[in-house]
Amino acid sequence: MERTLKLDTHVHRHLVFGPRDKHLRMIRSALGVRLAARDERIHIAGEADAVGKAQTVVEEILRMADDGQVITEREVQQIIDTVSRSGRGPALMQIEVYASGRPVRPQTPGQTVYCEAIEKNDLVFCIGPAGTGKTYLAVAMAVQALKREQIKRVALVRPAVEAGEKLGFLPGDLEAKVNPYLRPLLDALHDMMGFKQVRSYMETDVIEIVPLAYMRGRTLNDAYIILDEAQNSTTAQMKMFLTRMGMRSKMVVTGDITQVDLEADMKSGLVDAWTKLAGIDGIERVELAREDIVRHRLVQAIVDAYEQGDRGAEDRSLRRTGRQPKPRTDHQD
Repeated sequence: MERTLKLDTHVHRHLVFGPRDKHLRMIRSALGVRLAARDERIHIAGEADAVGKAQTVVEEILRMADDGQVITEREVQQIIDTVSRSGRGPALMQIEVYASGRPVRPQTPGQTVYCEAIEKNDLVFCIGPAGTGKTYLAVAMAVQALKREQIKRVALVRPAVEAGEKLGFLPGDLEAKVNPYLRPLLDALHDMMGFKQVRSYMETDVIEIVPLAYMRGRTLNDAYIILDEAQNSTTAQMKMFLTRMGMRSKMVVTGDITQVDLEADMKSGLVDAWTKLAGIDGIERVELAREDIVRHRLVQAIVDAYEQGDRGAEDRSLRRTGRQPKPRTDHQD
């Protein structure tokens, strides 16, 4: 099968091809197609499925060029990965927030569903493996709402549960104690707003980063509240947190239910709330999967390897007890 795409300008040619045709070589190598560039046109040949995916990748790069975006090898690789997994290009939804000079936007269909759920609902739960953008996109949506003056403040919350350590065992004042736990939220903010602006907002309480335990007794109005790593909240803490929502506020609760660091006899508040609050109007649940991972390509392979290892261990344990493993279905990730 063959397809031909026209390039409108010399600028397009440079942006799409990359330095010394690096981008074309990446597409050719990843998708197994033949690419040839002649007379401001790109000719793609190969198996029908591969040609269709290559065309989608090139068209997405062209769209980015039309928008005046900087196109690097990282962007090209992300587009290739997304198209290879889903057969579709990254979502066109764009958040009015920039990181490193590039607009922040969902990269996969699942991430688009997540961002749209946040726009339409006052309370959103999102679960999924590492690298699916749960926290980063929630922070981006909060920054956008702040810039649009839809809210007056942002509260970023996280349980202080890491490898059994307690806040009191760490040196320093409260800020120094909680900084290691809340660092991922700060990193995301610094990406989108810059260090000075974040510091200014924190000094005036426009942005607040706080451990979950310090939310008790508060009511937050006109606020955007994110609970990150929510799988490490207890059921009592989750109930306490959810009832902090005030008027004209939004909440986003994120976590990975496969990485619970609570004591073995304690139930995760995220798992509990995911079940109890299903079907309530105004509450949306979004589950991201391995297909939504947008970190380094090895992260997806790592997630797969651990899941397969866990399943193998479960099956061996069942056989030792004389029971048969439960049949697997295709949608289990």
